[in-house]
Parts: sequence; C-alpha cells; structure tokens
Amino acid sequence: MGEINHLIPLLTPYKMEIFNLSHRIVLAPLYRARAYNNVPQPHAILYYSQRATKGGLLIAEATSISPSSKYPNSPGIWSREQIEAWKPIVDAVHAKGGIFFCQIVHVGRVSEEADGEAPISSTNKPLKSGNGMQPRALQTDEIPSIINDFRIAARNAMEAGLDKFITTSSTGTGFDGVEIHGAHGFLIDQFLKDQVNDRRDKYGGSLENRCRFALEVVEAVVEEIGEDRVGIRLSPFSDYNECIDSNPQELGLYMAQSLSKHGVVYLHMVEPRWNISGENVESPYTLEPMKKAFNGTFIVAGGYDREEGNKAVAENKTNLVAYGRLFLANPDLPKRFEVDAPLNMYNRDTFYTHDPIVGYTDYPYLEDTA
Repeated sequence: MGEINHLIPLLTPYKMEIFNLSHRIVLAPLYRARAYNNVPQPHAILYYSQRATKGGLLIAEATSISPSSKYPNSPGIWSREQIEAWKPIVDAVHAKGGIFFCQIVHVGRVSEEADGEAPISSTNKPLKSGNGMQPRALQTDEIPSIINDFRIAARNAMEAGLDKFITTSSTGTGFDGVEIHGAHGFLIDQFLKDQVNDRRDKYGGSLENRCRFALEVVEAVVEEIGEDRVGIRLSPFSDYNECIDSNPQELGLYMAQSLSKHGVVYLHMVEPRWNISGENVESPYTLEPMKKAFNGTFIVAGGYDREEGNKAVAENKTNLVAYGRLFLANPDLPKRFEVDAPLNMYNRDTFYTHDPIVGYTDYPYLEDTA
C-alpha cells in the first residue's frame, strides 16, 4: 500500500502479540457458499489474495471441524483433501504478506443431515425456522470428543500451507492462527445462551456451566497451537439462528473476563446493533464493558463504515475493526480508506450464489474504476 497515512487511525500499525499489523482493517469471516462439497476451491485463491495486504489480517470464512457439521457449500478442515485444498489459498495470502486466521466452527443444530445422523446440539429443541431437522442433545460423555475435533481442526489449519509451522513469521506456513466461532447461533453459542441451552449437567444451568464448553474448547485449542495463535468470535447480543440470552451483557462480560485468563490473542465481538438484515438497529448496549474486561486485542464488527471505524480506534473503543460487506465489495478497502475514495456498492443477490467469479472476484479495484 506504499506509505501509510498515520493521521488515519484505521491505517496505523498495531502489534498483536507476535503479529505486526500494518493497519487495523480486518477482513471479517464471511460465508460465501462457494466451497463445493465442503472442499475449498481454486477460485478462493484469487478471492483471498485480492483482499490481502502486507501486514493485514484476514479471517477465513467459517470452516467446519467435522463431518457432523454440514453447512451447504462451506469449507471444512477435517479431511486430508480439504487441508490440501486450503494450502494454495493460504500460500497466496502469505505471498502478499498477509496474516491469515482460519475460523473453525461446528454449526450444531443448524447442520444439514450428516450421513443420516441427526444434528447435534446442547438441546433437542429444533429451530422453528430453517432446516426442519430434529437435533439431538449431546450426552455429557460425548462432549470431550467434540472438543477434540476443535483441537484437531486447529492442528490441521496450522498444516495447511507449504510446511508445518516452525517460526513466528507467516511465510511458508499454514494458517497463522484460528478463530474459534462462538457466535451466530452455532454449536458453541447453543451452549452459551440460556434460551437454547436447557441442559441439567455441568454444561447447563448457571452462567459458569453454560460457558464451560466454550472455555474447554479454547483451552484445548490453546494447548494445541499456542495462545498467540488463537482468537474467538462471540455475539452475545445477537438472536441469529434463534439463539438468544436473557442477559447478554452478563454473558459477554463473563466470557471476556474468562478469556483473559486463557490468554487468547484476540476477542472478536459482534456489535449489539448488528442485524442479519444488514441494517443497524437501536440497542441500549455497547461492547465497552467487554473491551475493558479483556486484556488482549479487541476486534469489533457489525455495520462499521470508514468514519465510525476511525472514531472507534481513536477513542480506544477497539484495537481493530472487522469489515464484511464493504471488504467483500472492495478488495482494496484499506487503499480506498487511505485516500477516502468512493466505495463499490455490494450486491446482496450474489453473496451466497455459487458462481466462482460473479459477485466474488469481479468487484473492481480503484484503478480499474478510475
């Protein structure tokens, strides 16, 4: 990007433990429905490398940890074929000097039927809308194997490059780290939230019990790949996938405090105002108490534009800002923010279509529109 303009808060460098970021604009993890049969495809090489900058952080789309987590045309990282398919994508991001985290997920009750098995969850309550599947509540003694699937997925992510990670630099390695997906009504969120989790074992009931699964996943993944390489995403205020908590502020705060003890490198939180419709809604809540309670890097997401992102960084309400739709439509978003250029408008109709180019890699760069 050439010389960074240090008068623009989003374009100031930031040290995220072992990672030296050149700016604070993060590619948010975005489901794009283009990983056919749950295998990353060659067209993702261009998609991610278009959005990579030297010292810029990219978070890959939600990537399933096991065959029991099936989401249509979303990638997985449990099989050798998937790991091999990720390698050229990761290498392309590293070739541009980017820092690349893999978001690992189990979708829980939102899953499609997996080999004739019912989707697993914290509960046997089905979604009112959606897949029409009857989930099965995990038995207490099954939970360690799910935690182990997260651990193995993290290890696989670190292998998905030229060779196994040996240094703290990003060149010639697999993913630089993983983001545990604890948001948006997927499996971890189904344990966290009291309107879904109706368990009577040590994983249900009290706030501490509902957070136990999430924190055991964190502990296992940190043990496997190191705390400097583990982030987590949470959305306590969101009702996405019918996952609601009666006291989201308390939930967010407890998790922020607990995660500080585990030493994860970042906490990525979705703004209370964020709505799946894409319109920001009024909310009495803010993320500020969680930012104060967490001792690592804080990332916010949800409806930010250039001005709001700059303001949030300048006022120390966050360290980094994740952009989804704007980054999707503007592969050179950091450059556009730097020169305050107009932005391409995103086309919502092609967010989740399966075309390998249209609405995916064909959004123009600034110089192409000049």
